[in-house]
Amino acid sequence: MSEHDEQEQFPEHPEQPASPEMYEEYSDEDALSQEVPESSEPVSTPQSASGGKSRIALVRLREAGNIIAYSGPDEMKAGDKVIVEADRGIDYGEILEIPTEEVIASGKKVIRVMTSEDLRQIKENKKQAKDALQICSRKVRERKLDMKLVEAEYSYDKKKIIFYFTAEGRVDFRELVKDLAKVFKIRIEMRQIGVRDEARLFGGFGPCGQSLCCVRFLKNFEPVSIKMAKVQKLPLNPSKISGICGRLMCCLFYEYKSYKEFSKGLPKEGQSLQTPRGKGKVIGVNVYKRQVYVEFEDGFIEKVSFPSNE
Repeated sequence: MSEHDEQEQFPEHPEQPASPEMYEEYSDEDALSQEVPESSEPVSTPQSASGGKSRIALVRLREAGNIIAYSGPDEMKAGDKVIVEADRGIDYGEILEIPTEEVIASGKKVIRVMTSEDLRQIKENKKQAKDALQICSRKVRERKLDMKLVEAEYSYDKKKIIFYFTAEGRVDFRELVKDLAKVFKIRIEMRQIGVRDEARLFGGFGPCGQSLCCVRFLKNFEPVSIKMAKVQKLPLNPSKISGICGRLMCCLFYEYKSYKEFSKGLPKEGQSLQTPRGKGKVIGVNVYKRQVYVEFEDGFIEKVSFPSNE
């Protein structure tokens, strides 16, 4: 890999001109990962309207929507499927986390934990979204647009439908949106996503054999660099350190932080180390066991343990 490949690059797109109210504005590649606007104020645990305690929860909208901080009843917990307030109507999502630190408030609330009727409605919405995707695909072909449709999602109340797509560059989809608005008679949102978001939408299994991290627990996509793999002494073979999306594996980012923490106080390979046996050269480091292998002039190799840095 060349030097300029060390830091992953993420496409940037210019802003889309204003469009009629029915049509959603152009979304950046990482829009699925964005949280609420920075203008919102950090909040701590608020009081509910009834006077009882409420708390803040990070909720991922629908299957792959934005992650937004909602206030709700004190008994809600991570993993709950919930119905929430939306900009126009109501929507659904899953609580990813009950943060212990201050977060950015959206001003919206969790309405309730999903009921069996809610689940039935969402299942029906997903079925109809597949039909909508076929209609949109046909319109894309008619317009000869250079884009690949990935998925479609209805909001819970079916007042909005979101079409996710990938493309090499900027796509002028304004006429397409008008076509779709005439068909569906609801708010249309076209959202361009990147390959990592596409992998999260479809799901799958990583080289470790587990479900993809982005599906199971990751809230945002962080930039990942080759340096993180080098520090962890991983093979710099793209097939070994890339996920199914073709990008560097996300686990390199959060494992890198743990690796750096465990490495504190340990000598590096090639350094000289004074031991009770004498002075030798470090030829190997086991970061997680906090052990190093030292070679002496006579060829003898000794294992030296270091105390935990807790």
